[in-house]
Amino acid sequence: MARVAWTVASFFVVETLTFGLAVLPAFVAWEWVLTLLPATRPLLRPSVLAMSLVPAYAVFAVALAALSAWGSRLLGWRTPPPGEWSIRECPWPVLRWSRYMMSTHVVRVFVGTFFRSTLLWVWYFRWNGATVGRGVYINSLTISDHNMLTLGDGVVIGGGVHMSGHTVEHGMLRTGTVALGRGVTVGVGSVVGIDVTAGEGCHIGALSVVPKHARLDADAVYVGAPVARLPRD
Repeated sequence: MARVAWTVASFFVVETLTFGLAVLPAFVAWEWVLTLLPATRPLLRPSVLAMSLVPAYAVFAVALAALSAWGSRLLGWRTPPPGEWSIRECPWPVLRWSRYMMSTHVVRVFVGTFFRSTLLWVWYFRWNGATVGRGVYINSLTISDHNMLTLGDGVVIGGGVHMSGHTVEHGMLRTGTVALGRGVTVGVGSVVGIDVTAGEGCHIGALSVVPKHARLDADAVYVGAPVARLPRD
C-alpha cells in the first residue's frame, strides 16, 4: 500500500536527519580539537579523542532526545486520542502512531539505556508529549505513548514498569489516557493498562497489574494481579 510505503520512507528520512544532526556537534568539536593538536605528538590525538567519548555521547543523547521529540511534534506523529482503529486497514492515525512508536524506540535504545532515572529522561517525556509535574522520577524503559500520559508532582515510577496509552486486541488498536496523581508510586515490574487513573498518594505495589479502565483511590495501596486494594489496617 502506498500509505505504508510512505510511512516507512518518511520515517527513514526523518530518523536519518535526526540522527545526523544529533551526531554533528560531536564531529564538529572533534574536527576543531584535532586542528589545534600538534601532529608531532602522535599519542596526543587518540588520547584526546578517547577522553572525549563520554562528554560527546552526553551531548549526542541530549540532542537526539530533543530533536526526535520536537520532530515528532512538528510532523504530528502522535498516539491518537482515545478510540479504536483497524490495524489491517492501516488508516492514517495508525500510521502516525506507528512512526511515533518507532521514533520513541530509537531514543529508548540510544538515550534511555544510559540516562533513564535521570533528569534528561524526564525532560524527554515532557518534550515528547507527556504532561509531567515537578520532582518526577522515571526508572523504566517500557513506557510508551507519552502524549497520553499525565504524571503529577512527585510521581515515582520504578524499574521495569510497563505503561502505555494503547493496546492491540483482535486486530484493533485501542488507545486511552493514563493519569497518575500527585505523589503516586508505581512499584518495580508493574503493568498499568490504558484508561487508568490513580488518585493522589496512591501506591501500586511491585509486580502488580492494573487492568485497563481501572480507577484507583487516593491515599490507598493496591497490590496483586489484577490489583486489589489493601485494607487500611
